[in-house]
Amino acid sequence: MLEMNYLAVLIGAVVYMIYGGIYYSILLSDKKGTHNEEIVKNQSEGSIKYLFAVIIAFISSFFVAILVQASGAESLVDGGIIGLIIGLLISIVYMKNQLFGLMSTRAFLIAIGDHLIIFTLLGFLHGNMS
Repeated sequence: MLEMNYLAVLIGAVVYMIYGGIYYSILLSDKKGTHNEEIVKNQSEGSIKYLFAVIIAFISSFFVAILVQASGAESLVDGGIIGLIIGLLISIVYMKNQLFGLMSTRAFLIAIGDHLIIFTLLGFLHGNMS
């Protein structure tokens, strides 16, 4: 923990927030469309969700940093592989939820796309800055 690059954790959290804002703005830009009706209906009310999103960005960046450091990854590619593995594990959990009807196929695809990309990016960042 003492050797952790906290600047990388901060940068990773900011990258996560910027990426998430862009990703979801593009995919959900037509909130009144029939494809996004379920997402809008299930969305939390109020602005507290944005506070949680910021906290989750920091926690995610921190945990990726720990896993990249613990794995001994010392390069961009090594970190990216660790990040991709994390994204794949999260995607598998979403797949199980989708198969049991807990989320629509569209929500599933949006979620796994998000996690595969952002965790790979965080892995690249932490691998490069380790």
